[in-house]
Amino acid sequence: MPEPPLPRASGADSLDDLLAEIRGCTRCAAHLPLGPRPVLQVGATARILIAAQAPGTKVHDSGRPFTDASGERLRTWLDMPLLVFYDPARVAIVPMGFCYPGRGAGGDLPPRPECALTWRAAVLAHLPQVALTLVIGRYAMDWHLPQGGASVGETVRRWREFWPSVLPLPHPSPRNNLWLRRHPWFEAELLPALRVRVADVLGLAAAADRRGS
Repeated sequence: MPEPPLPRASGADSLDDLLAEIRGCTRCAAHLPLGPRPVLQVGATARILIAAQAPGTKVHDSGRPFTDASGERLRTWLDMPLLVFYDPARVAIVPMGFCYPGRGAGGDLPPRPECALTWRAAVLAHLPQVALTLVIGRYAMDWHLPQGGASVGETVRRWREFWPSVLPLPHPSPRNNLWLRRHPWFEAELLPALRVRVADVLGLAAAADRRGS
């Protein structure tokens, strides 16, 4: 289970004040090669929560979540229009780490642990209308779906156990292309169910209806 939260910088209660605190946070500055730039998207009426990992360099530069190849694939998985994806009134995007953590030998470093311990519980408390949480990757799963050491693949394969309010997903990074090729059930079984659920939660027309077929 998640560890107890670290003390927050102040006692802000409103969502706007909380987001202002987060965007001014410098707690991990000494560990961040590009410096602090917290990136998240939150609205109190959001119906879908995307629990992601941490920004990459492109997201750090843009200041907007998922402005990279991973975001393009994720939006395809969800069959979600761009304007809907970036509407905080409908979709909250809250990574485990809000700032780019730097590069390691095997790719980007893990999210800084201080971030979730300081801010996550407070942010999630401001999302009372979330009906579907998408839990992306190992670090988000460890927080939202502690599985006692189960791999990401094992957790995703058991997706029906968490359905319909929570759905574990592999990271949509191109680095996972091989995993996706080796697990065709993900595209054949999970994604169609996910798209229907997203459309239902957000009140969107089904994909075929939007295409006019």
